[in-house]
Amino acid sequence: MRRRVLALFGVVALLLMPVVPAAATSTVTNGCVDSVPEPGTSTPVRICYTLFEPAGASARHTVPLIFHSHGWGGSRTKDPAAFKDWLDAGFGVLSFDQRSFGESTGVAHVMNPDYEGRDVVKLVDLVAGLDWVTKQRPGDPLIGAIGGSYGGGYQFAGAFTELRDSGRTRFDALAPEITWWDLKQSLAPQEAARTMWLSILFAGGGTHLPPAVSKAFVALIATGAWPSGQAGRELDAFFAHNGPAWHVQQGRRLDIPVLLGQGISDNLFNLNQGLANFDRALTARARAKSILVGYNGGHVLPAVVPPGYAVAGDPCSIALGSPNFSALSIRFMQLRLLHQATGLSGFGTYHLSTANGRCLTQRSLTANKSYSLGKIVVPTGAGLPVNLPIAKGPLTIAGTPTVTADVYTVIPQSAAYFALSVGKTALTAKVVQNNTMPLREKHTARGVRRTIELPAVAVDVPAGQNLYLTVAPVADMYAGQRGPLPGVLMLKNGTLRVHLAR
Repeated sequence: MRRRVLALFGVVALLLMPVVPAAATSTVTNGCVDSVPEPGTSTPVRICYTLFEPAGASARHTVPLIFHSHGWGGSRTKDPAAFKDWLDAGFGVLSFDQRSFGESTGVAHVMNPDYEGRDVVKLVDLVAGLDWVTKQRPGDPLIGAIGGSYGGGYQFAGAFTELRDSGRTRFDALAPEITWWDLKQSLAPQEAARTMWLSILFAGGGTHLPPAVSKAFVALIATGAWPSGQAGRELDAFFAHNGPAWHVQQGRRLDIPVLLGQGISDNLFNLNQGLANFDRALTARARAKSILVGYNGGHVLPAVVPPGYAVAGDPCSIALGSPNFSALSIRFMQLRLLHQATGLSGFGTYHLSTANGRCLTQRSLTANKSYSLGKIVVPTGAGLPVNLPIAKGPLTIAGTPTVTADVYTVIPQSAAYFALSVGKTALTAKVVQNNTMPLREKHTARGVRRTIELPAVAVDVPAGQNLYLTVAPVADMYAGQRGPLPGVLMLKNGTLRVHLAR
């Protein structure tokens, strides 16, 4: 998977195809399992897969198995060469087409536990019947999972669905990349649609959605705001259960180690989503055995309005002793599934690439510094951003900043977009790691107290440059917002809270 490109977001009935030897190193089997029918039907949905059995694996010499799946709009990987490093490291691999994609049938419910979640459970049941896969007890195979974006979403969907339905998950370790905590919050934070990304996602797989949801999705793209009325209710219902946030609200947390990779310059599933997964989706015991790596990459579109900056790269995987996140994932699974001494360390901590490409490691990202803000007046709907000076460099900021302030606006549906920026002057300041987050006021606001979550960042502000709070009337990731006539939004009695790295 290329990080700089959008990652294309009870008896099992086997439909076996011929077994094909692959370069004398593995055996490749293609097949499908029957899974949960679509609503209102009784025909099982077929979930199709390719299974890679490494050379030497047998009932006497069993191996753990790694699940893999694709991004939104994609399909499974059938070429054993793609998993050579995993096979050589002593793992089997199962790559599968998610519901409605590739050769699998059905409709995409975007990681609903009752559909995609149960699809994954059916595949775990399949693996539990393979004599060459290591079992911890009857019916409980030793398994991990990899994949990014939509291919990260299935990992949480599968593990949490098992936890919901049986009180435990048979997954033993996960390594999701650039995936979400709350899908609605990612696609439309504060119900302001990330229209640039939504257009790309819809083009890549909109026809796979249920018709009513597809129609509402078009309305979301066209207006830039969460639809009202029936269309909005249908979208709310569709996205209600589709992510770790819902499971955690129901009192569930995963008690297994997770290697979590998140793109800090990802402006679809931003670092905020990764931090929420790490901090809230795992038990404290699991988090102590887990690692979060934030790299500059993921779902990345350049930020032009307001102007932003970031460099590509993954210095933290390198700092942890691996050339990239994929290699780090293999070491993580060797440690957690094979119990091999890999020399891996850094558990329970945050490893974040700064905007200029340095690896910053922190044990905590709790806000420890407050800055008082003067009155901020910013135009809405059109105009130039306001860059408010906060502090002089050198300093380092990491984690999720927040602004708390009294908000005033006389025009309903007014919006502004917030970020931290760095530059020598307010005129040259650029948004850190290409990310903004919105404040959208649906109604007239007269001193309404709000806390606004800014994009999570890791940034070194060098001597001679300054840290700024940017408040912009428009942002390209949210282009096409159909709002009111241009107006003014004012913030008073504000405080910016950040984590100042020491």
